[in-house]
Amino acid sequence: MKRGALILCGGHSTRMGRDKASLAFGAETLLQRVVRLVRPLVDEVVVVGRPGQELPELPVDVRIARDEIKDQGPLGGLQAGLRVATADALYTTGCDVPFLQAALVELLFERLGEADIAVADEGGFTHPLAAVYRTTVLPIVERLLAEERRRPIFLFGEVPTVRVAEADLRAADPELLSLANLNTPEAYEAALERLQREAS
Repeated sequence: MKRGALILCGGHSTRMGRDKASLAFGAETLLQRVVRLVRPLVDEVVVVGRPGQELPELPVDVRIARDEIKDQGPLGGLQAGLRVATADALYTTGCDVPFLQAALVELLFERLGEADIAVADEGGFTHPLAAVYRTTVLPIVERLLAEERRRPIFLFGEVPTVRVAEADLRAADPELLSLANLNTPEAYEAALERLQREAS
């Protein structure tokens, strides 16, 4: 199976107040860091941004897609990414998860099995941006968007989906850092402080 990673960075970053993809994080940006973390784990990396969004410099082999229809949420980004992907299945995440753990990515690929989706389930809350999707779900995603059923839970109900329980997630990622996205300036500052502690 050819494995990919899909990184969504086209959101409006309303609560952050700034474009998250370009936020500095150490010597790189948040998007550059997430790309660097996932590249060794997969055969292909796809980044989805907004039309006209200026992205930080990325490795030449990273594929760029644009989410052409506004305000479609994660399913819209998933649609744009799956359309250009050549991988059979892609671990999908946001660009704002600077402490993404390789072991959790590996776990979700392992748990995919014969299913179409393997998604992190934290105490009953499924994380659509901590999930592996087969590219074969694209027609279902497009139909749901056409029907204005934009919540990822609708997709999980349409295709065989494995929910990976919190206990198993914590065995791979004890602090569930892979699920800790940065939505606010306070979360960003806390992440920067963690980065400094880890560097010292």
